[in-house]
Amino acid sequence: MKLKYGTWNISTLDRNRTAALIDSGISPLAAALLVSRGYDSPDAARRLIDSGHGPLRDPMLLPDMDKAAARVRLALDRGEKIAVFGDYDVDGITSTCLLTDFLQSRGADCTWYIPARLEEGYGLNETAIRGLHALEVNLIITVDCGITAMDEARLCRDLGMDLVITDHHECKPELPEAAAVVNPHRKDSRYPFPHLAGVGVAFKLAAAVAGDQESVFREYCDLVAMGTVADVMPLMDENRVLVTGGIASIQRCTRPGLMALIRECQLTPSGINSSAIGYTLSPRINAAGRMGQVELAAELFLTQDPSEAEYLASALCRLNRQRQAIEAEIYADAAAMLEGKKDLPVIVLAGETWHQGVVGIVASRLAEDYGCPVFLVCLSGETGKASSRSYGGFPLFSTLEQLSGLLENFGGHELAAGFTIRRENIDEFRRQVTVLAASWRDSHPEGKALDLDCAIPPDLLTVQNVAALDMLEPYGAGFSRPQFYMDDLRVEQLTEVGGGKHLKLRLSRDGIPLSGIFFSTTACRAAIAPGDLVEAAFTPQVNEFRGIRSVQLNLVDIRPCFAWRQAIAKDQAAYSRFCSGTLQSGEAVELIPPRQEFAAVWRYLSANARDGVLTDNFSLLARKIARSANMPCSFVRTRVCLDVLAERGLIHLDSGSGTISIRLTPGPGKVDLERSAIMIRLKKEEGDV
Repeated sequence: MKLKYGTWNISTLDRNRTAALIDSGISPLAAALLVSRGYDSPDAARRLIDSGHGPLRDPMLLPDMDKAAARVRLALDRGEKIAVFGDYDVDGITSTCLLTDFLQSRGADCTWYIPARLEEGYGLNETAIRGLHALEVNLIITVDCGITAMDEARLCRDLGMDLVITDHHECKPELPEAAAVVNPHRKDSRYPFPHLAGVGVAFKLAAAVAGDQESVFREYCDLVAMGTVADVMPLMDENRVLVTGGIASIQRCTRPGLMALIRECQLTPSGINSSAIGYTLSPRINAAGRMGQVELAAELFLTQDPSEAEYLASALCRLNRQRQAIEAEIYADAAAMLEGKKDLPVIVLAGETWHQGVVGIVASRLAEDYGCPVFLVCLSGETGKASSRSYGGFPLFSTLEQLSGLLENFGGHELAAGFTIRRENIDEFRRQVTVLAASWRDSHPEGKALDLDCAIPPDLLTVQNVAALDMLEPYGAGFSRPQFYMDDLRVEQLTEVGGGKHLKLRLSRDGIPLSGIFFSTTACRAAIAPGDLVEAAFTPQVNEFRGIRSVQLNLVDIRPCFAWRQAIAKDQAAYSRFCSGTLQSGEAVELIPPRQEFAAVWRYLSANARDGVLTDNFSLLARKIARSANMPCSFVRTRVCLDVLAERGLIHLDSGSGTISIRLTPGPGKVDLERSAIMIRLKKEEGDV
């Protein structure tokens, strides 16, 4: 069977160190989490808990910050026209709004510019620069972009415009010719923490100009937190301070646009945490850039008018729903192209009408659902623009470097990348990347790994213990939400909810009932059924419904218990030897289904096939058939039954990637299954023993 994660890495818990943390006043579940992550003494645990309230680092440690701050102050003194040039994602939008609002509040003649994603693409470009020059802009300040804008920097110089670059992306050996280039990733940087988001660097510039970092932080920490979390920056070191302060500010929410968006999302300010920012608020902000209406998001953060804020928040949520509808259409289109294709090492698809701003999200979904890296190309004329997402560690950027001869240009990193390609090169790109992906998969057979904090018993999952995990916020990149492990769970009940998109579970262990939800999966895909003993990887959370608080397990993955997995692996190995003609002595007798087993398989298929067709996870199907007939389950004999039925023309069988599709095709007369070539061969091998 094909599990979502090929390997589960479960940390071993030191019970003595956990007890020491509990004795120091830390909740048992939080103590287990801290110890599993290496914060295994009361002092280390307390330092992490308190790290969100530490001091901010001196912005003047950033390279060129003295030059950048001096040039901005000069523009303020002279009354020069300034343009803040940003990016169309959440980090870029919050960076743009922070610096624009800061400069305007200091009396600057300041405008903002974010390029149109579909028409202009990312970063500084000639058309935008010439347009700003026509508006008599004297100084352009980039935020969250510009570090590779060599030609554009020279154009600014030629036009008599000064350029200050603030960015946080990786630098090339050569830096643009600008009045200042502020980036913590510069090789000559003295800044001790290089992982600021773009909005973090923009904040540091504002703080340097003001000369009072604390007051600027109080004013804009909500925007800093939004951009830092949304850009998946590691929530360690100074980022914990920035995000902790920002979330506290959002919970006291005074920014009209943010207040309106929180209400429109049916949240409350007090309930905002890093997850709410990352999974609820940020997608609506990102939708503006993806759908070509980035101005809605920028104006939301800049407006002081509550009525306008309500309108903009509502518009963003409508735009996000449109984005979701387009995403669903592209996904359905791509899934139709993949119908009948099994166990692919990589997916490369091209569409004529796909929305370039949305295909990246679809690529992520396809990568998770099909378990392989995905490249989606939006065709327009003779070229196409592609978005790609990795799976299982497949290195995208390195791969594109190898195939650069087929590409017009490319960029990104190992987990997400984009490129432009000519239409006539797509087939050859698909051929070559398939070879590379297949080779990668062969050398990494374990598949995608899941890192879990530790195993916990069910009695730790109390409302009080789970709520106490909030003391370790903020969670995010570099300090992920807790993911615990539990075994020997019995599946009591399964219900597909949300129109069949999600799976609700009732589980139990040691007589303790547990409630769970597994988003974006079904019973078939999870390969579980009531009565199964399973192991679960999950994040616990506290739900409140009609005033009653309870613990729910948000499942990350689920798998049959170890004994089941051993039985499946043993039967799969025996079936492979049977198919290759290398059965070991005495194995044939274990593979020969008795007559009653054939009857049980046929009865189940006849009773459960809809319009003559049944599709299910194979290991799950074998267990269902065994339960329906009240007989022991044998995966290999069930598979032999199906092969015999297919050989004798009673069914058509199509299988791959753990799923099996069966179409009933019985003829008018009786069929003697004993005359099957498969049965004759097995009985002959049995007799040869």
